[in-house]
Amino acid sequence: MQMLKYSLLLLLTFISINCSSSIITKQEPTEENITTNENDNPKINEKKSLEYFIDGATADAKKEYEKAIQYYILAAQIAKDKAGIYYAIANDYYILSKIPPALHYAKEAIALDPKNIDYKDLLSAIYSSASQFDSALTVLNEIIAIDSTNLNSYYKLARIYENSQPSKAIKIYNKLTEKLGLDWNVLIRIAELNEKLGNYEEASKTLNQLLDIDPSNVQIQKLMVQLFVRQKKYDEAIKIINSVLELIPDDIEAHQIKAQVYIEQDKWKEASKEFEFILSNPSVSLENKINTAGTYFNMALKDSTLFPFAYSLFSIIDKDTLDWQVKLYKGAIDVSMYRDSLATIEFKKVIELAKWNPDGWIRLGGLYFDNRKYDEAIKFMGQAIKQFPQNFAVNLIMGLSYAQSNKNEEALPFLEKSVQLNPNDINALSGYSFTLRQLGKNDDAVYYLKKALLIVPDDVNLLGTLGLIYNEQNKMALSDSVYESALKIDSMNSLVNNNYAYSLSERGIELERALKMVKIAITQDSLNASYLDTIGWVYFKLNEFDLAKKYLKKAIEVGGESATMLDHLGDIEYNLNNQKESIKLWEKALILDPKNESIKKKIKTGKI
Repeated sequence: MQMLKYSLLLLLTFISINCSSSIITKQEPTEENITTNENDNPKINEKKSLEYFIDGATADAKKEYEKAIQYYILAAQIAKDKAGIYYAIANDYYILSKIPPALHYAKEAIALDPKNIDYKDLLSAIYSSASQFDSALTVLNEIIAIDSTNLNSYYKLARIYENSQPSKAIKIYNKLTEKLGLDWNVLIRIAELNEKLGNYEEASKTLNQLLDIDPSNVQIQKLMVQLFVRQKKYDEAIKIINSVLELIPDDIEAHQIKAQVYIEQDKWKEASKEFEFILSNPSVSLENKINTAGTYFNMALKDSTLFPFAYSLFSIIDKDTLDWQVKLYKGAIDVSMYRDSLATIEFKKVIELAKWNPDGWIRLGGLYFDNRKYDEAIKFMGQAIKQFPQNFAVNLIMGLSYAQSNKNEEALPFLEKSVQLNPNDINALSGYSFTLRQLGKNDDAVYYLKKALLIVPDDVNLLGTLGLIYNEQNKMALSDSVYESALKIDSMNSLVNNNYAYSLSERGIELERALKMVKIAITQDSLNASYLDTIGWVYFKLNEFDLAKKYLKKAIEVGGESATMLDHLGDIEYNLNNQKESIKLWEKALILDPKNESIKKKIKTGKI
């Protein structure tokens, strides 16, 4: 209907130009039609031109745009001074997304009728579709210069400015508001742009204007809540969302928004009441319910006081489903709350419902591990390992959890199994080699580290561990070579710089370089006891005993007493002529490391 209206408008324009009332015979456009004789009777040519134009308009009405263009071109070849024909051609090319010819014919139309607003409006649309926004802006400004009341051009101008100059777009929209009064569509644009620019106060004012137009509009009220949250005006946000809930108590989205306002304030307990309502609603999908309650579980891993609320949410879901994931979460929460007997019941249900599926166990076990809840991870994955003893991820999480708990003997069989199940997994290889080193099985550790480095030769952490093992094996040339390779890849790696610096200081070589390296480590982690011990020991080797004492005392203060650090501090006190203090420190060190022959000798002789 719109196209027919457009075609009739073109036709009326053309007829008014030609003023012809002759009978017209329809004719298909052909090559013969295109040629015209200059000596032809002008009135006959006008008839032909009008005939072609009407045929084009008819084709347009049928959405046969290619055919319409052919007719219009025939008309234009006869009536070359009729701007309306060029406009019709340009419009059809624009509809067909053929921008270059559309642009050409639109310019032809404007050349013949420079102040025609419709022609210029089409030209601006063509420029915009070609992403030539500067040109589109120029044309729209020309339209406004011709007709300052053309509100549509103001709107189009603002829309173009939205992406590049949003502040300018707001000014234009405000000008439109002055001309139109309060217009819903314009105010929405102003509010969105102010929100985008962080002008929350202005956005709030605009939303209030929208509420003046439609006071009961719930969506606008919800937008107001979001704006207040961004401004941290939580009381105002709660007040508005409560008014929405008074009007529509069962509005799920409103309950979600209210919960989000509480979460923004870390009021998870208050938010749980809203989630309880949401989870009790049968219209909410099971997947969304599990995801919502799962969010609480994730937060509870950081704040254990939230576990009861997470359990309550999963219990609501559990009333209406037999889904194994819900019971798995409940069992996991029982583990975290030390309710082992209840956890066992839930896990048995999981096994009955999903004997075939290890994914949930892996997902939750991974969450425990990522949040450094290693004891819970061990207990939880202990159930999974019974059900899936040959699963790679189950063995890996179990082994790494034991390793991170310094239970290396327990970790070893699970990490060994994970390497057997997936020999090319870097996490398995590095975790296994780390555990082997901790157990003093350095040759085996080197073997698996080298396997890992064949897969990721530029892994600085693996190279650093290999360098450390070579150092412990007294293979100094190999150790130095590996450390140098690691530093070529990452010259700022704190652990490699620290360990290499300590190795050099122990040998009493390249001490100035060692000092520079350990300073790199200290800069990145100034409270790392190992790094503080290293810099203290480097200063000791440089005979800077006061500085050495300062850093060793700080290392012990930060990391607690260890045999190595007490031994080092004893050596420093000895060189500061505090022999009695040094012997006390060596004796304390020997208690922590009773088999250390070097410390025994120092205590016996009273000197280094």
